[in-house]
Amino acid sequence: MIYRLLADAVVLIHLAFIIFVLFGGFLVLKWRRVAWFHIPAFVWGVLLEFAGWWCPLTPLENWLRRTGGSAGYPTGFIEHYILPVIYPSALTRDIQFVLGTVVLIVNVVIYSIAVRRLVGGRT
Repeated sequence: MIYRLLADAVVLIHLAFIIFVLFGGFLVLKWRRVAWFHIPAFVWGVLLEFAGWWCPLTPLENWLRRTGGSAGYPTGFIEHYILPVIYPSALTRDIQFVLGTVVLIVNVVIYSIAVRRLVGGRT
């Protein structure tokens, strides 16, 4: 039971990280210091997608599930609603490249705005 709860926690952390990678730049517009955390996170996210790497949270979650005696994902809120967002069934290298490009474009636009504000003296 504890391993399933830990695996579910990893899924939630994974989802939160994905959301932070994609939209964390908006926080930078309000609080510039967030950039110290967001820039490495978004670079990591883009690299994962472009290189086709696996996030280390994925094997951790799978290990926790196997250790807890679960062969797959039993139905539940997290498995039904959150896992398909993190692990789309039709994920291909082309889709990964598109996702990486979207993350890159969104963040380049946001950071361009942030830099313009900084240079212009507005906070």
